[in-house]
Amino acid sequence: MTLDRDGVMLPRLRPTDVARRGVAFGLLGVVPLMVATLSISGHSDREEFLSVVGAIAGLFGVSLVVVGAGFWWASAGDIRRVRDWRTLTSQAASVTVVGPAFLRSGLFLSVLGAAALGLYQLVDSAPYGSWLHG
Repeated sequence: MTLDRDGVMLPRLRPTDVARRGVAFGLLGVVPLMVATLSISGHSDREEFLSVVGAIAGLFGVSLVVVGAGFWWASAGDIRRVRDWRTLTSQAASVTVVGPAFLRSGLFLSVLGAAALGLYQLVDSAPYGSWLHG
């Protein structure tokens, strides 16, 4: 990797790359969610778990996406990776690192919340006695 005169890694982060990675992490996070869901024995407990995880992850995810996008916009193109934290020269410059981190985390949580709500619909519509009804 090359460095610019401030010691920041080039090329700078792009929103599409950050979004793609956040969504990929969210899709990978569905696997532990399914394992946790199937480990819950009662049908109503399983539905309650999925609805709570879906609501909380979705709420925090959307909030982090909005805040991260605002920080990205406020940093005016000076976007840095978390590895570039040591190149910050002021407290106000931390939005250049926090914006992409919040955006990636928000997309991860949004995908996880949507998956939890989708699994909730599957568990809710499962016929009595099926392995998914539990």
